[in-house]
Amino acid sequence: MKKVLAIMASVCLIGSVEAADLFKASKDIALRAPSVPLITSDTYFSIWSPYNQLTEGNTEHWTAAEHPLLGAVRVDGKVFRFMGKDKLSLESLIPMTDDSAWEAQYTFDVPAGDWKSINYDDAGWKSGKAAFGTRDMQRIGTEWNTKDIWARRHFTLDKDVKNQTVYLRYSHDDTFELYLNGEQLVATDYSWKNDVTLELTAKAKAKLRTGKNVIAAHCHNTTGGAYMDFGLYLESEQLCNFKEAAVQKSVNVLPTQTYYTFACGPVELDLVFTAPLLMEDLDLISTPINYISYRVRSLDKKQHDVQVYLETTPQLAVHEPSQPTLANKEEHNGMSYLKAGTIEQPYTVRKGDGVRIDWGYVYLAANDAPDRSLSIGERNPMKEAFINTGKLLPGKQNVRSSGINSMPAMAYAHDLGKVDKEGKEGYVMLGYDDIYSLEYFYKRRLAYWKHNGSVSIFDAFENFKANYSSLMERCRRFDIELMEEAEKAGGKEYAELCALVYRQAITAHKLFTDDEGNVLFFSKENHSNGCINTVDITYPSAPLFLIYNPDLLKGMMTSIFHYSESGRWTKPFPAHDLGTYPVANGMLYGGDMPIEEGGNMVMLAAAISMVEGNADYAKEHWETLTVWANYLLEHGLDPENQVCTDDFAGHLAHNANLSAKAIMAIAGYGKMARMLGKEDVAKRYDDAARQMAVEWEKMAIDGDHYKLAFDKPGTWSQKYNMAWDKVFNWNIFPSQIATTELAFYRKNQHTYGLPLDSRKNYTKNDWILWTACLGTDADFNALLAPVYKYANETPSRVPISDWYDTDNAQMMNFKARSVVGGFFMKMLMERMHNQ
Repeated sequence: MKKVLAIMASVCLIGSVEAADLFKASKDIALRAPSVPLITSDTYFSIWSPYNQLTEGNTEHWTAAEHPLLGAVRVDGKVFRFMGKDKLSLESLIPMTDDSAWEAQYTFDVPAGDWKSINYDDAGWKSGKAAFGTRDMQRIGTEWNTKDIWARRHFTLDKDVKNQTVYLRYSHDDTFELYLNGEQLVATDYSWKNDVTLELTAKAKAKLRTGKNVIAAHCHNTTGGAYMDFGLYLESEQLCNFKEAAVQKSVNVLPTQTYYTFACGPVELDLVFTAPLLMEDLDLISTPINYISYRVRSLDKKQHDVQVYLETTPQLAVHEPSQPTLANKEEHNGMSYLKAGTIEQPYTVRKGDGVRIDWGYVYLAANDAPDRSLSIGERNPMKEAFINTGKLLPGKQNVRSSGINSMPAMAYAHDLGKVDKEGKEGYVMLGYDDIYSLEYFYKRRLAYWKHNGSVSIFDAFENFKANYSSLMERCRRFDIELMEEAEKAGGKEYAELCALVYRQAITAHKLFTDDEGNVLFFSKENHSNGCINTVDITYPSAPLFLIYNPDLLKGMMTSIFHYSESGRWTKPFPAHDLGTYPVANGMLYGGDMPIEEGGNMVMLAAAISMVEGNADYAKEHWETLTVWANYLLEHGLDPENQVCTDDFAGHLAHNANLSAKAIMAIAGYGKMARMLGKEDVAKRYDDAARQMAVEWEKMAIDGDHYKLAFDKPGTWSQKYNMAWDKVFNWNIFPSQIATTELAFYRKNQHTYGLPLDSRKNYTKNDWILWTACLGTDADFNALLAPVYKYANETPSRVPISDWYDTDNAQMMNFKARSVVGGFFMKMLMERMHNQ
């Protein structure tokens, strides 16, 4: 008998929810999400919609690479598209590398003169084949390992194309600018994107001329891999597409579910994306399967003939669109599956920040039933068949592709038949079996849900099928409970922010076990440097996990303890990280963070002890904690010049907020000692923390506020590390410090939030919500309001960034990071105060 997932063995439900209610959001959300979570499992299996309307554009991986989901409903023979956009049918004018090889003049040295001009003399530049990039990228013609590259691509047009639709396609990593005959067409910030398609404006097309032309481009590599490729294309006649978009009536983002409602002619469509991330259930949050549910009902009291279509492609299983893939159809125990992955299957080989997984397999799964079908085939013919008949083409059993242009449609159709006002519904499942999740201390590891290989992906899908109704209801009830608790703690806007970030915070992690059976929960430092299990990513995310499952927080910390206790890390403070995701073989970060990481680990161990009411976890690592606490005792009051988590504006000696972190951690060590019956130790560290707090105030006071650095009068910063003092009512710091700081902060807020410190206008929203906990409810609301405004208005349409400009709401950097778990600090504080 197959082993089933533990969490599926029995589900006890209190009460019941009508089936129709499962398709309607339990709360109406006013917040416009910067990017809407759709499929959220882990850092690789992560699909978002960065638009107000689900039909505005294609869905994306959090890195902004296209991870397409396409949806349509056919009503009485007429098709309405409710998700994504059809891929354009393009013919090459001058190709990108995935279509054909091309050459350009290039230089790694800053060019003199107007290198963008069509008449510029580039005879002294080198000639090389595209694409240009580092060796770890696909289809590199010329290796590029410097910070910058400039390229000029000459081409000749033998016809006038100004009256045709012309597109620029390009891929870049990182900052990129491109000019057509001197006209700037592209200027990006620090980002990396693959296969961007941009329609040329009339002004840009006017620059094209019959005869000689030139595209000039410059790319700057900030860190990690580098890449540059570009080409021009003409729109060709498409065989078919889903032209008419459904009318989106609403979108609501709740903690585990996203709800859309559409008007599709005479019927209404409810669409629900569910990631059953219920944190008390380790099997459940580890299993890489999400539901896409739909319900259609008549709006005009008549019956209508309805079919539903959903489609994805093997792009979900590649890093570079040019990677060859294999897709096939399989059947197991009454379920049908479409499966796709790369032919190469380089398990855990590709590491870094802005990367997608290119090993393992994506699955689209559905019940075997006469009214449902799954098929693999060419994209346009597949859609044409659905438009004309409401059915899929028979398709093929196996389809190989040599790159994005030959990738097939992986399509699902459900014939709902006659639909009346009572409605009919269905669902599909989308999953990803990564085979091996990551490498930890030189051994590839299976994800937790596999239970050392005894559970297969088909077992997991079958269990999700068997428990569909109960899991949908559990998620709905959890969402209601979280929203009610968050609203009680911080108001409706606070609850909406918590709902937005819940899935983001969890799914930047991977859950597995080590050889001793310890549960490990490793983060990826998304869009900041790609490190794995970074301690100063764990620290800000902690409030969410302290509320819902402290074992997950322990799962982030245990490996850091073991790294020191194994003798591989011998310094008297913790390591910053364990490597670059997905390889965790030891720290790779370029600098130590002694007070930062020492304070983080000791304070988090104390927080776990306070939440659990015992210091059992701390006891397991007491010797290591003692070494770190003693380091903080000796060096923490007045830190030397060193790296800290907020060093965006440069390193800083005598950092007052860093000092506050050390003091709180020392106090926390004393609290843990008391729990363990070590009264003498407890008194010594508690007294030391209180005396250090007195000294801190003397060094930091600066009139109506407290300094950024002890030796820099006229400066200020957020003292968010003091939030623990309020959460646990330790009263280490004199109360007037928080009162004084909050009054100052409220006077120094900008349109979109309180700056991080006096040096720049940017901020970190996770820290703002910690800082807001230092004051009264009125203070909290005052600091919360501009953070909500930022989320609601930012032009940076990404999984919410935690680092942004407080004047224009533009993302500075960072997106899709787990640190937004820190938004839950107010909920944690209220829970602790109500115990």
